[in-house]
Amino acid sequence: MLTATLGNPGAPLSILCLGAHSDDIEIGCGGTLLRLLAERPGSSVHWVVFASNPEREAEARTSAAAMLAGAGKSVVEVHRFRESFFPYVGASIKDEFEKLKLAVQPELVLTHHIEDAHQDHRAIAELTWNTFREHLIAEYEVPKYEGDLGHPNVFVPLDDGTARRKIDHLMRHFPSQANRRWFRPETFEALLRLRGIESAAPHGLAEAFHVRKLTI
Repeated sequence: MLTATLGNPGAPLSILCLGAHSDDIEIGCGGTLLRLLAERPGSSVHWVVFASNPEREAEARTSAAAMLAGAGKSVVEVHRFRESFFPYVGASIKDEFEKLKLAVQPELVLTHHIEDAHQDHRAIAELTWNTFREHLIAEYEVPKYEGDLGHPNVFVPLDDGTARRKIDHLMRHFPSQANRRWFRPETFEALLRLRGIESAAPHGLAEAFHVRKLTI
């Protein structure tokens, strides 16, 4: 549901960001968040990461604090659910979503794509739709080995500075991922440029989302 506030340029927003793993939010919608926080002063962000270990939790909290420095208000939650086992501990994760439903009424929810090939990502997306049924939900994308990038229908153009801030942020705040072959600046820039081509973005850079329901 697109609210009147979301359609009012410059008005603060209430945003809920959901990520299965410590870097998912930054990868999927980091540029969009940087742009929204710059264009919507005073916006509030509730940021939730569901899987972590001590090292990854430290990265998640440091990263979130840096990315949300421009927010009017922010809440960061990092849980310790076991990575790659979300479908098997779904009831416990569902309990956290029920708490979220009482804690925040976001105008915009940023979450995983419901057709994501990673089981953890998909579980979070399914619980998002189960919990926030009357909200505007934008499903972001995360590049991965499975090659599940689909055909998004909503694009957020980014300027060169914002795109660079996103990429630099990822490389600075997640050193634990440096050994992964895909976790490279070139990967993140390539996806931004591909979506920029598809959306005819002014600077040739964009993040993309799947939005299944939109009421204007």
